[in-house]
Amino acid sequence: QVRFVESGGGLVQAGGSLRLSCAASGSTSRINTMGWYRQVPGKPRELVAAISRRGSTNYADSVKGRFTISGDNAKDIMYLQMNSLKPEDTDVYYCNTGEWYSGTYYPIDYWGPGTQVTVSS
Repeated sequence: QVRFVESGGGLVQAGGSLRLSCAASGSTSRINTMGWYRQVPGKPRELVAAISRRGSTNYADSVKGRFTISGDNAKDIMYLQMNSLKPEDTDVYYCNTGEWYSGTYYPIDYWGPGTQVTVSS
């Protein structure tokens, strides 16, 4: 089992930046890919970005060109650099391990508490 603690969220004005961190612990040696998610009220969690140990990345169309996902394997920490933030980016952000199936990324570990990102107009 892999456990996560997300941090780095906060209140920022539109156009500003935030850097989220995800600290993983437990059976981290089995991790092949990880991703950042956000949950819109009334809808399932949305994959924001994903990264593999080999460095391959995927981004949701809504954040492409604005967000950058990265990781430090030695420290078991994943980051999400968020630039040019928009009010619609407001949400609780989570991290998790996952697997790709038919073009969809499915989370496979328990969710952490998440970190709140609020973007004002």
